[in-house]
Amino acid sequence: MGGDVTCLVEAAGAGDAQALQRLFGVVYDELKRVARGQLRAGAGLTLDTTGLVHETYLKLVRPERLALRDRKHFFVVAARAMRQIVVDHARRRIAAKRGGDAAPVTLDEQLALDAMTPDVLLRLDRALDQLGHFDARLAELVEMRFFAGLSVEEVADTQGLTTRTVHRDWRRAKAFLYDAVETGDAA
Repeated sequence: MGGDVTCLVEAAGAGDAQALQRLFGVVYDELKRVARGQLRAGAGLTLDTTGLVHETYLKLVRPERLALRDRKHFFVVAARAMRQIVVDHARRRIAAKRGGDAAPVTLDEQLALDAMTPDVLLRLDRALDQLGHFDARLAELVEMRFFAGLSVEEVADTQGLTTRTVHRDWRRAKAFLYDAVETGDAA
């Protein structure tokens, strides 16, 4: 299946809209699994797994804007799209509510978005942007682990790193984000 995905990604990256549609057909179940993991118990949001996967597809449907390179790049782009969708959804909820109780956040391998209020999710998003300016690879790791739900082994394979390196980077990223979310200052 990995080879099929890579071929479809390359064709979609070259501008083949049909290849992008076939690609989503091949990875649809995997994207649903990822979305289900992220939206367990509703995530305090009214977004469902099918909606998240379909919004991700709509966000990525124009292959000329994607310039996809390979399987890794596709999943990085999909994870980033899911993050943007969930964060935008949280922003709309906050705009509708204008406030709410802020809850502390703990980044954990098993933590999905279900434990977060939209306010905390937005603080996490800002902290993740700060982390991206500091270390893009760490930000990509968080997107793949937290937003796309990939395991350490899957991230290591996708990024071409050892699992030990991913575990070390994950600890660094969590520490950075925890400090940034809790104190509002990542420096």
